[in-house]
Amino acid sequence: MPAEALAPAWIAAASARSVQALVARHGEAIRDRAARGVAQVAALWRAEDGDAAVFEAFVLENFLADPAVRDAAFDRLDGLHEQLDGSMLEIGRAFRWQTDLDLGPILPMDQLFAAYNPRAHLQDDFFANKIAFVVLLNFPLATLEEKLRDGPAWTPRQWAEARLAERYDRRVPAPVSQAFSSALAAADTYISTYNIWTHHLLDGQGQRLFPAGQRLITHWNLRDEIKAQYSDPDGLPRQRMIAQVMERIVTQTIPADVIDNPHADWNPYTNAVTAAAVRDSDLPAPAAAPSGTREPDTRYQRLLDVFRAARLADPYSPAAPTFIARRFDDGRELSEARVGSMLESVLGSPLLPRVAKLIEARLGRRLEPFDIWYSGFLPRGQYTEAELDAITRHKYPTAAAFEADIPRILVDLGFSEERARYVAQHITVDPARGAGHAMGPQRKGDKAHLRTRVGPGGLDYKGYNIAMHELGHNVEQTFSLYDVPFHALEGVPNTAFSEALAFLFQENDLALLGLSTPDETTRALQVLDDFWGACEIGAVALVDMGVWRWMYDHPEATAAELREATLGIARDVWNRFFAPVFGQRDVVLLGIYSHMIDAALYLPDYPVGTLIAQQIKGQIERNGHLGAEFERMTRQGRLTPDLWMTRAAGGPVGPEALLAATERALERVE
Repeated sequence: MPAEALAPAWIAAASARSVQALVARHGEAIRDRAARGVAQVAALWRAEDGDAAVFEAFVLENFLADPAVRDAAFDRLDGLHEQLDGSMLEIGRAFRWQTDLDLGPILPMDQLFAAYNPRAHLQDDFFANKIAFVVLLNFPLATLEEKLRDGPAWTPRQWAEARLAERYDRRVPAPVSQAFSSALAAADTYISTYNIWTHHLLDGQGQRLFPAGQRLITHWNLRDEIKAQYSDPDGLPRQRMIAQVMERIVTQTIPADVIDNPHADWNPYTNAVTAAAVRDSDLPAPAAAPSGTREPDTRYQRLLDVFRAARLADPYSPAAPTFIARRFDDGRELSEARVGSMLESVLGSPLLPRVAKLIEARLGRRLEPFDIWYSGFLPRGQYTEAELDAITRHKYPTAAAFEADIPRILVDLGFSEERARYVAQHITVDPARGAGHAMGPQRKGDKAHLRTRVGPGGLDYKGYNIAMHELGHNVEQTFSLYDVPFHALEGVPNTAFSEALAFLFQENDLALLGLSTPDETTRALQVLDDFWGACEIGAVALVDMGVWRWMYDHPEATAAELREATLGIARDVWNRFFAPVFGQRDVVLLGIYSHMIDAALYLPDYPVGTLIAQQIKGQIERNGHLGAEFERMTRQGRLTPDLWMTRAAGGPVGPEALLAATERALERVE
């Protein structure tokens, strides 16, 4: 049912009477503010909230005409919402503790706790007890157009008031919010336990190409293993094998028996499965021999479940009537069309074939599809994965060892010792069950949680590299909570900005181990790596966006139909941008990313983050101080993307900085 249809028939007349009553009581000067506040309340008032008399009495009693009283009310609301947000996050973190962290088996009840959303009923409760209406009556709910037009002249207080009001810009029933949380939790559990035991992969001669005990989560570790093999002269067969595994996952021709199972040997080329001929795990063997039956489209059923749960909120969001619109227009404050255009401008650039030709020359062979993850531009190409693993495991045998080293890492990145200690005391490190993530605090006094996978022998290089990325998130989360003027401004404009800031830490991972010293050539190669990565993840994001459009066009689709549609979209994006460069058509590898399944249209944040990162790096290069500039930027708070970027680096969000830097880098190294 559309949200407009839920409004009582008497609401327009009662609203007009209420405005007149407020003007009569407080004077003509408050008319415009009163009219706007009453209209905001009326738009979301339902019959169960009370009749016309209740509505009018509420407005007269709760409208704050005195500016000093209104200011005091805002300060109180801002502080109470900080306590609310922090408490809800703390509960959610506790309830997901067993499923998020590598702490032993997951019990059925753990999944139930992880699926529970303590926020699900908050909107219902705050509308029912009319706290939401108090906010809407007294603080402006700004449209995106108003924020873009007027925001540059707003004070931080005006921005905070707008961000406070938009918390209550729609009224989604609790069961709808809970359904979405449950679908995401189920998808996340599915992904976080989706591992491949690579020692049990067999080639055509029955040979094992990977070390015993290696267990790689999809997609993150599989992708990173492809990247790692560029430093090994004999790595090509392993890269081809992992690419074949990825294709089996995307097409759902992977045998269900081989998923997170160290007791089944598998040839991903022939798809033959047998009981493991060697044992490299203490996990108990299954009672039955592997059957080789394929996974029954579980990957796409999880995605469908997330889509259908997200779609339940559509009738309650008239200004953004699809999840796509809510993700882009509301969440990112960048339209889907604009994001798509930016990504296509990078992928369609004549720089792509030039960079591809350079990679071919460096490899000494024609590109193969998995070379979308080429990592040979980076200094890590001088070291084998085993060498890097030995270094990081020795340095960080536990999560606590990495946590203890955070102050030194921050100082080496350019933060003062005082600010490094300040940030470090607000971060704690946990061993992740999945690949890793950052969980920032939302209440002063709480800590940011850095999660990365820590093996029995310590933090391997993949885990360290992820930890550096998540540390960037945590540092941003600390400054953008503790150092913004109002809680309502906590954060950065959207996740792409957080990703961009995290990239700045991640790309310095080897330098922080003392394994590289950046010079002009190294920096040029880093830009080329950024560009190549932006093309890869940009294409993946276009697939993600295309899949969501397809689901909205086919809401009754089956998992099998979604699988075929996803494969078709992945092939189409590949054929448009990569086939002319790689000389191979109809590749489906762009559909491998786990974010497509468990993160609901998250993927566009990565390529947009790469564009933003290049703009930020340009500013840091001009200023010369990563630490000071990082802190200055992240203390702005959650403004609109273009305003934040203009104040941070001198211009709106866009691909121009990355394209110009890539052109300069090619001129240096071609």
